[in-house]
Amino acid sequence: MRIAFHTPLNAFDDGRISGDRRMARQLAAALARLGHEVVPITDARAYMRMPDTGALARRQAEADSRRDALLSGWRAKGDAPELWFTYHSYYKAPDLLGPEITRHFGIPYVVAEASDSGRRAEGEWARHVALARSGFCAADLHFCFTARDREGVEAWCTDRTRFLELPPFIAPGLPAPARRPAAGAPRLVTVAMMRPGVKRDSYRALATALERLAALPWSLSVIGDGPARPEVEAMFANLPEGRVSWRGALDREAVAAGLATSDIFVWPGIGEAYGLVYLEAQAAGLPVIAFDSGGVSSTVRCGETALLAPEADIGALGDALARLLVEPALRERMGAAARTFVTGERMLEQASEIIDTGLALALAARARRKAGQQGASAS
Repeated sequence: MRIAFHTPLNAFDDGRISGDRRMARQLAAALARLGHEVVPITDARAYMRMPDTGALARRQAEADSRRDALLSGWRAKGDAPELWFTYHSYYKAPDLLGPEITRHFGIPYVVAEASDSGRRAEGEWARHVALARSGFCAADLHFCFTARDREGVEAWCTDRTRFLELPPFIAPGLPAPARRPAAGAPRLVTVAMMRPGVKRDSYRALATALERLAALPWSLSVIGDGPARPEVEAMFANLPEGRVSWRGALDREAVAAGLATSDIFVWPGIGEAYGLVYLEAQAAGLPVIAFDSGGVSSTVRCGETALLAPEADIGALGDALARLLVEPALRERMGAAARTFVTGERMLEQASEIIDTGLALALAARARRKAGQQGASAS
């Protein structure tokens, strides 16, 4: 099929480092792997940082203009899409194109990783939430990365909409380097951007937990950079000298090498949607230490490949990490299980099979919807 691929949050060709940009590329790769022609919808970003009505009006006007241009171009060339696929629609970046274009052509409308926000449904974001919800309801199929996302979106859909679980997955570019077990103190590693908000809060939680474990032997490698770096580095200033190394932002190959020379992946992950880095770390054979926050639990097997602490319980986070620090056999066993889990269940190949099933469901759902509409008009 010819599939229009829309990313309202960030431009598809935006090469900056982030999990959502990478997942968009992975989804497109999965569709191409299935033999479909993927046509990215460019110049159609809908993201709004602030809830002012002027920004919303501008985005809607831009969407109207882009929709008209797309429809005109497709009609002229005779190459209209046969399915519309939107990745990551939510109140700050609602899909302002897909619902109307799919109605115009009568083609299936598929959405992946939509999420709702009940606490924003009233007040200054209310109109944005309503727009996002109308898009949820228009979809023939939702691919849901986490149970939390499905629960939020399903409430605004009808029984005509299908849902399919698509667990977070990775598509490594290069084979992961062989992991080298530690000869001395356990080597911890974390990989995360340094920016205000929950990323900064996670770094603070990590620094506090490590201060309580200063008497145990360990070293920490921090891979990441960003505007909050001076503040983040200051959070770790009370740790013994030489314990922390700051690697900065690295490309994917260098990150993979950093994981291969580590023993434990630790990142609190406050508010994480899910976190592809947890899958990357497990693929490298590392057990994970994190909070049970957001969608983190959808990327690990708690108790088997990861130890998750209750969100914001820094004492429990430190206790979980201490357990892996003092039990080398446990961390090796969990690391081996982690690699088996990800390479056997959470790679592009397995995701492609689920997506193929989902597209068939979407086609069938759209056919039923059209038949129902035709029956209603005939009566």
